[in-house]
Amino acid sequence: MTQLLWSLLGIVSGALIAFQAPINTQLGRGLGMPIAAACISFLAGTLVLIIATAVMTRMQGTAPTFRAPAPWLFVAGGLLGAVYVTTSILLIPRLGAAALMAFLVAGQLLASMFLDRIGFLGLAVREISMGRIMGALLLLSGALMIRFT
Repeated sequence: MTQLLWSLLGIVSGALIAFQAPINTQLGRGLGMPIAAACISFLAGTLVLIIATAVMTRMQGTAPTFRAPAPWLFVAGGLLGAVYVTTSILLIPRLGAAALMAFLVAGQLLASMFLDRIGFLGLAVREISMGRIMGALLLLSGALMIRFT
């Protein structure tokens, strides 16, 4: 049952991303600059996460502890997120919401298969099986069908 709930949470999270792209695109149109929209989006997210961190710290009775990760990890996630959000803002008017989401998911799957295969940053190593290859090809085919039909 727990695995089903985690899976459903992943689906809900993915659905929220589908809303995020057109919302940010409208913000970019209103501001006249897509990068400014990405900046405001990150600022809003930052504020929510600051509040959530404060609430969780209060509930747990302990503050986050610093465990010195690799220095590049301090900026890598934010940089990758900035590229993702800005690219989504630029692409959604050109591709449409469904095609953009299909290509994003296809890209995520292909990269994730590689990251699993090499055990990136301590991920459990998972072989690239024929089933995974076929699933990725079906997903990529579906993305192309959504875009070009």
